[in-house]
Amino acid sequence: MRYVKEPLSFEAQADQLIARGLIADRELLVERLQAVNYYRLSGYLYPFRKPDNRFAEGTTLDIVWRHYTFDRRLRLLLIDAIERIEVAVRTRLVYQLAHYQLEQEPELKGAFCYLSSRYFPGFSSNAEYLKWRTGLAVETQRAKSEGFVQHFKEKYGDHHDDLPIWEVCELMTFGAMFTMAKAVMPEVRESVAAEFGFPSEHFLSWLQALMILRNACAHHSRVWNRESGKPMMPHKNKFPLWRAEPRISNARTGFMLTICYHWLGKISTSSRWRERVISLFDEFPDVPLEPMGLPENWRNHPLWKL
Repeated sequence: MRYVKEPLSFEAQADQLIARGLIADRELLVERLQAVNYYRLSGYLYPFRKPDNRFAEGTTLDIVWRHYTFDRRLRLLLIDAIERIEVAVRTRLVYQLAHYQLEQEPELKGAFCYLSSRYFPGFSSNAEYLKWRTGLAVETQRAKSEGFVQHFKEKYGDHHDDLPIWEVCELMTFGAMFTMAKAVMPEVRESVAAEFGFPSEHFLSWLQALMILRNACAHHSRVWNRESGKPMMPHKNKFPLWRAEPRISNARTGFMLTICYHWLGKISTSSRWRERVISLFDEFPDVPLEPMGLPENWRNHPLWKL
């Protein structure tokens, strides 16, 4: 089918929503549509839609906008937590790999361990490894005006084209770091996972889920009622708290919030992130918990009470 719809004015978009049953001041609705785009707002209107495309009785712009505001602030909390986790994981990976090479090949010193494919058996081919390396080189070139890059090139550029691993890691994207975590020597990955108290397979599963969620937050996508892709649930015998009551579904954002809180606790015991999450939920008690995979009494879960 050919798409033949024509663009509507903001005023016509507002009239269309009001005609479908949205209760709103037309002028304010036009203002909101100018700020966030019709289809962006539609994502928050969707839970209120009936099969005939009309909105459920009593659906107001105020209710929908509160959902939007809650989601926006939830994204800020998540991106804050994920940033701290990403930096901590990157730091441990680089530390463990550099020291691993230093132990295996003392003469190489460990600084340029990432330049040897032997430490990345998880790549399916040398071409895949070189693709990852090329990505790091591209990021290094983009950052050529950064002070630490300039300093290294000026002082050591006559002998080295590449930065030492503890410098190049500062230029890694989350994706490059996750690729490194997957491909690196199992001993290195397991050491890092153990530092956070996770089995290696949970470490990768959770890291991948955080990467996907981080990208959603960075692109300002909805996260409030988002499916999480079901990151691995810890084994009930080894990690019984994760399966304690009230159950938190690993298919939704509530589980990702729990992962973030748990992981932050491994990084900083003084973090106030939990209090900020609780404060947000207290401010928006009208936002339903079920789409987040959270039971009504989720705060009583042992992992959130710690």
